Amino acid sequence: MTTTHVTIIGAGLGGLTLARVLHVHGIPSTVYEAESSATARSQGGMLDIHDYNGQLALQAAGLMDEFRGLILEGREATRLVDRDGTLLFDHPDDGTGSRPEVQRGELRRLLLDSLPPGTVRWGHKVSGTRALGGGRHEVTFADGTSVVTDLLVGADGAWSRVRPLLSPATPEYTGMSCVEVYLHDSDTRHPASAKVVGGGALFVLAPGKGFVTHRERGGNLHTYVMLRRPQDWFADIDFTDSAAAIARIAREFDGWAPELTALITDADTAPVLRHLSALPVEHRWERVPGVTLIGDAAHVAAPNGEGANLAMFDGAELAQALAAHPDDIETALTAYERAMFPRSAETADEGTELYALMFGDDTPHALISQFTAERQDG
Repeated sequence: MTTTHVTIIGAGLGGLTLARVLHVHGIPSTVYEAESSATARSQGGMLDIHDYNGQLALQAAGLMDEFRGLILEGREATRLVDRDGTLLFDHPDDGTGSRPEVQRGELRRLLLDSLPPGTVRWGHKVSGTRALGGGRHEVTFADGTSVVTDLLVGADGAWSRVRPLLSPATPEYTGMSCVEVYLHDSDTRHPASAKVVGGGALFVLAPGKGFVTHRERGGNLHTYVMLRRPQDWFADIDFTDSAAAIARIAREFDGWAPELTALITDADTAPVLRHLSALPVEHRWERVPGVTLIGDAAHVAAPNGEGANLAMFDGAELAQALAAHPDDIETALTAYERAMFPRSAETADEGTELYALMFGDDTPHALISQFTAERQDG
C-alpha cells in the first residue's frame, strides 16, 4: 500500500477537518494558509452544527466529546419580531434541538489543536497553480517558494486559486450584501436590544432587507444587516468613516423600533461590508487527475446555515474516500465528487428558497409558516 501526501490549500473548517480525518486514518497532509497565524483575524460568529453533516464530520474526526464542550447552551432559541418590535414567533431552546451553536473561532481552534505540530504552514498565500501532467501539480506562493504534489485539494474558499485547474466558473454577486456590527456586553450596556434579541437568534425581516442577530458568548450581539442593493450602491458609502457609514445604513430602517435600529446605531465595532456571492447551483467539473475542491471553493452559495457544515462534511467524506482507496487516488476522488455534486446543488437550491422566504414580498409571514411547519414535523 502506498500513502500519498495530501496538499491542502486553506486552513478554514473544511481544510482542517480534511487534515484531521486524514490524520485519524494515518494519511499525512500539509495545510498551506495565507493568514500569518491562527489569530491573524476574527473568525466570524456563531455556527449551528447539524446532526446530518457537520456533526458527522466531527464524529469521523474523533472530536465529538471536545465539540460538546464548546456548545453554548440556549442559543438554538429563535425569535421573529416585526419592525415595530411586535413579537411574531418565539421558539425557546428546550434542549431537544439537533443544531447546537458554537463559536466559529473556538471550533477552528479545536481542529487546529487536533493536528500534529507543523501540519499547518502559515503565511503561504497562493499566487498560482499549474498542472505538470500525470496528476501532479505545482503550487507557487507569494514569497516565491513552491511545492509539487500528487494530490492537491482546494479548500481556499469562494475565490479559490485552485478552482481554475478544474473549472472556469467564478462566483457572481447574488444581489444581497450584509453589514456586520457588534454590541458588546449587551445585557449591561444595551439592555433594550438584548431583551428584544432574547437568548438565541433574532430575525427582523422586510422585503429586500432585515436584521439577523445572534447572541454570542459573553452577551455580545452580532448583527448581520441584510440589504438587497447593487454593489454600486454600497460603493457610494465611505466605510472608512464608521459613523457616516452606520448612519447611512440605518436610514434604510427609518421608522423601525428604536431597540432594533440600536443594533446598528449603537454598534461597538466598525461596520464590515460583505457582498454575498455564489457559484452556479449546478457547478461541477469533469474529473481532472490529482486535484479536487471542498467547501466554498467547490460550491459557495448565499449564506444559509449550511456552508461551514458542508465544508466540514466534504472534508470528512474526501478523507474517508482516500482512506478506502489508498492505492487509487482517482477512484477516491471520483467517489467523493459523485456524492458531493448533487449534495451541494440540493443545498444551494434550498438556500435560494430560504432567501425568498426571508426577503421576498411575503416576509416575514412565509418564513413563520415554514418555522411553524418544521416545529410540527419535529
